[in-house]
Amino acid sequence: MTRWERLGLEWRETGHPDAPVLVLSNALGCTWEMWDPQVDALNSAYRVVRYNQRGHGESPAPPGPYTPADLGADVLALLDHLAVPRASFLGSSLGGMIGLWLGAHAGDRIEALTICCSSAWLGQEQVELDRAAAVREHGTNELVSPTIERWFTAHFREWHAETAVYAAMIASTDDEAYALCSELIGRVDLRADLPAITAPTLVVAGADDPATPPEHGAAIVAGIGANARLEVLPHAAHLANVEQAEAFTALLGLA
Repeated sequence: MTRWERLGLEWRETGHPDAPVLVLSNALGCTWEMWDPQVDALNSAYRVVRYNQRGHGESPAPPGPYTPADLGADVLALLDHLAVPRASFLGSSLGGMIGLWLGAHAGDRIEALTICCSSAWLGQEQVELDRAAAVREHGTNELVSPTIERWFTAHFREWHAETAVYAAMIASTDDEAYALCSELIGRVDLRADLPAITAPTLVVAGADDPATPPEHGAAIVAGIGANARLEVLPHAAHLANVEQAEAFTALLGLA
């Protein structure tokens, strides 16, 4: 089954219509294609709902500022539209932050969480403010090279030409939406929310991730408590699900 619609945000549905629902949420600068390495396996077990964040793909970019509650409400509105009372949620980076907010503030809607290469608190607001200012002045094209260096290890960049696909995703992201999401990432502090998360939570970190090193994943697990566990993938930077696709998929119990 494949369905595509646009309800506020652009979204796509695949997999089995009667299976449990799994929502996939992207990293900043990525479209739903970032989950292509996993989607065939996920389709075998889930009704998979992918969507594009504000200003990504064909999704609109409403005026800001944006908050985690705003981006979480986008997900809840989509679930309401699909008449889905509860879903599992898999989010990377910015998508992981949205997952943490949903787990804490809409726990009755979340069956299980997987948080990939993300953080409850980066502690680098000025870095993100500077990034937002640079995007507003020069556009997302200027961020392609340094972002690809954060997303993938040097070895992967050298041997895998598909990094060009991810470079194109960054360049195609709406400049203002990218800036607004960068500001959100810089401000976000979900540490006090973590104990409210009761859904079983898998946290995945890339051992070589310069953006959200494994200690950020460990802090999430410590904040949630007994329902959470951490897995660290070796030889992976920020887009660990792409760089170590088979190992990541295996962590989901589907490989």
